[in-house]
Amino acid sequence: MATASTAAPALARAQTSARIVVVGGGFAGTLCARTLKKLDPKLSVTLVEPEKTFTAYPFSNDVLGGFRDLGQQQFGYDAVAKDSVALAQTAATAVDPAAKTVTLGDGTKLSYDKLVLAPGVDLNWTALPGYTEAASEKMPHAWKGGAQIALLRRQLEAMDDGGVVGMAVSANPTRCPPGAYERACLIAHYLKTKKPKSKLLLLDAKDQFSMQRLFEQAWTKLYPGLVERVPLSQGGNVTSVDPSTMTLVTDFESYKVAVANVIPPQKAAAIAASAGVADRTGWCTVEPVAFESTLQKDIHVLGDATLISGVSKSAFVAAEEGKVCAAAIVAKLAGKMPEESQLTNTCYSFVAPGQVIRTTSVFRADKGQLLEIPGSTDTTALDAEPSVQAHEADEAGRWFGTLTKEVFG
Repeated sequence: MATASTAAPALARAQTSARIVVVGGGFAGTLCARTLKKLDPKLSVTLVEPEKTFTAYPFSNDVLGGFRDLGQQQFGYDAVAKDSVALAQTAATAVDPAAKTVTLGDGTKLSYDKLVLAPGVDLNWTALPGYTEAASEKMPHAWKGGAQIALLRRQLEAMDDGGVVGMAVSANPTRCPPGAYERACLIAHYLKTKKPKSKLLLLDAKDQFSMQRLFEQAWTKLYPGLVERVPLSQGGNVTSVDPSTMTLVTDFESYKVAVANVIPPQKAAAIAASAGVADRTGWCTVEPVAFESTLQKDIHVLGDATLISGVSKSAFVAAEEGKVCAAAIVAKLAGKMPEESQLTNTCYSFVAPGQVIRTTSVFRADKGQLLEIPGSTDTTALDAEPSVQAHEADEAGRWFGTLTKEVFG
């Protein structure tokens, strides 16, 4: 009797076309919205995304390396509409968890039975003195959006040979933890081939990072003398910036550079705080099966906005979460328990054109957490032959093509 009485309201909602609002049109949100409609065409699904074009972060560092066009990173939403997903191309400005409404930029209010937030990250503009949105037009972060990536590429192209490129890398948590070090490789590749008298200065707020030995080996073998990394313990933490003089300031020294790429601290996008799902860290904690917020019922949070112990913020993870969350929501609406799924994360990082290093791990739900399955981690071997890295590059290309077709095609 208890099971029947619990399931009845959920079944009733399913029969009257439950309303699902998904905020965020990246890998997690878009794939979640499309999967929901495929699993249950009766659902009323609305995807809220203000941008008409999505710029994918995976492979975007290749643009800075000078061997990929920005247009190859950009995707539209025509296929989403063909799946009968309603598309609201405006920003979500507020969430009322009690009333179960999402307010849009034009004043419209969308009611929901289940809300999925996949808003990505915001840059924390108050965390690094001197670094503001205005400053990012002189010292680009190139961490969000195509315009910033294009700006940094133009600055690299315009720099005189012999100039110093400074990178300021924030502490964790951050989206795509290996991304800054892949970027260092590919900027170094650009300098080696186009500006050989120049160098890259990497000022790092960390001592250790993902795939560190592999990246350091790549810098030594492929870019000798081009990359200088100053870790936290040696004074690498950037404490302020001065865009007017193109200066990066650390605890012990100031560095004037020709081009500055500043990757500041991050947090879950602002809508997460409005919805009451971001905690004091600025990130969102979720349970590991349906990715439902631990702070607000019927709100699920996906992708880079979440903070899940041991799991990187990556496109690979975001896409998997989108599909798993969609299946869990459909099960919940039908009065069923969602199935516990394994979650795989693979990070591909280019160290040069056609050369990729990779790490893969598998996670499963256990005692309210997603925990790495012992022995599941597999990483490109140190001193791997170029043919191995070329194979990894082919795998990365196939993965990106398959993923973007599944999400946007």
